[in-house]
Amino acid sequence: MHVTSPASTDSAPPQLSAGPRPALGPAADEGLARRLRALACTAPLHDLDARKANLAGEYSVYGMAEIALAAIDLITLNMDFDTGADHDEIVARLVPRVAAQAPQRPAAEHERVARWVLENLINVGSVDRGFRAVYGTFAPDGTYVRRDYDFKLIEEVPGPGGSIYLRTTDEAVNVLVGALDTDVTSAQIAAEVKLDVLISRGRLADAQLAAEQARYRTVQYSENLRRALEATRRNVRAVDWLNAVPDMIAEALDHVADRYRHENAILTNIRKARDESEDPEHKRRAAELVDIVKDCIRRHTQLQARLLEAGPLFRAEQDRQAFATPSATSGTDLYGHLLAPTLPLPLEQAIRVTDAFFAHGTGLRTPVSVRVGDLVDILLTPPVEREHLGAEMPEPDLIATPDDSRFSEEQLAAAMELLDLPPDAPRRLSGLLAEARRKDPDLPYLVALLAVHAASPPVGTAYRQGEEKLLFAVDDGTELDDPEFGGADLVVGTALLDAAGMAADRTEAA
Repeated sequence: MHVTSPASTDSAPPQLSAGPRPALGPAADEGLARRLRALACTAPLHDLDARKANLAGEYSVYGMAEIALAAIDLITLNMDFDTGADHDEIVARLVPRVAAQAPQRPAAEHERVARWVLENLINVGSVDRGFRAVYGTFAPDGTYVRRDYDFKLIEEVPGPGGSIYLRTTDEAVNVLVGALDTDVTSAQIAAEVKLDVLISRGRLADAQLAAEQARYRTVQYSENLRRALEATRRNVRAVDWLNAVPDMIAEALDHVADRYRHENAILTNIRKARDESEDPEHKRRAAELVDIVKDCIRRHTQLQARLLEAGPLFRAEQDRQAFATPSATSGTDLYGHLLAPTLPLPLEQAIRVTDAFFAHGTGLRTPVSVRVGDLVDILLTPPVEREHLGAEMPEPDLIATPDDSRFSEEQLAAAMELLDLPPDAPRRLSGLLAEARRKDPDLPYLVALLAVHAASPPVGTAYRQGEEKLLFAVDDGTELDDPEFGGADLVVGTALLDAAGMAADRTEAA
């Protein structure tokens, strides 16, 4: 057996690579890109604290990232399925949080900081009002690739009547709950299971945080459905209504039913913990949890209603878009039809072209042209089905009217007794006032008021209502001699009405 020593070997040394190749396993994993995008979503918040030194004034005392998180929180909880949060209302609710950081500063500065943070979250200065981050990942072949990640934190959406609302995006909600691209259904179930466990163990402070996270996930779930319905209204072919959306609706309905049962059970446990606890702090935490879980139940009920309306909306949009008449005219190419031919012309010729274009293309009011086709389309369009019972009426906020009457029921009865005069014995107002003053110091004011009112008695009304007698007052020119009142000393009496005539009139009318 021949053994070759290492020194005398004839084999060639092994070939070494020029450089180490990056690992294709964890480095190329999608989790790396997810974490990089998570860092990118928090960058605008950190950038606020970095750029606050550029403001005119001393603003280092304010924690801009904290104010930004509070703004995202307020918008998320105040936006509804169809509308969003009002810009001025969010600023007004942010001002107290800003003022708490620097209470000695003026209120105008607090409002300026709140508006500055909100405008930077919207990214008002950019063209598309969005943020862009660049991150790198490894391709399957091991090469390093740079990618752009475009995202928004707060969007401005149009509302009814030309108003503008604010809505938070998925990225903003993920910044709040500390996760990115998390499955909504699994995250919601995990949050509510965690909430139930924390309540059963009496950790209400941690349970409140878990409840708020569950509510954010509910908002995110509604946002996914809202975007699908908006895309359907624009173009029904852009949404997969054959498989993806029906599966999402069925899964969402099961999710809402499960969550509704689970949240009602959680609500029962919270109330039990609130009632059995002796600690005031625990009672306060439990009361706040009750409000949060009730809000979750309300949002799930609203989501369920929208899910049930999704199918009819798809069919209506499919009919509308499928049978819509295509436009028979093409748009004007401003560059090819107007600008390019006009630029080489002399000035006197170009003016005639531009004058003609702007005279027909602009104006104070667009002329209305009625076409037979439009009229037929309007007449043949079926009416929109309405609710059988009409729109839901808001619950009125009733406030008990305070009893601010000057005179009591007893004083009114005394005055009426005093003015119950025989028909053949009228009296002077001065005598009635003196007698009323002996009974009650305030009673003369009521007697004088009734006497003045009787100076023009409603005879016709009393006759139609079947009254048998009527109080009247007549001025015969005598001046009133009284320490508190002036004017005419009226003659006050009672007149009898024709009861037989009134009965005959009512019989004829019948």
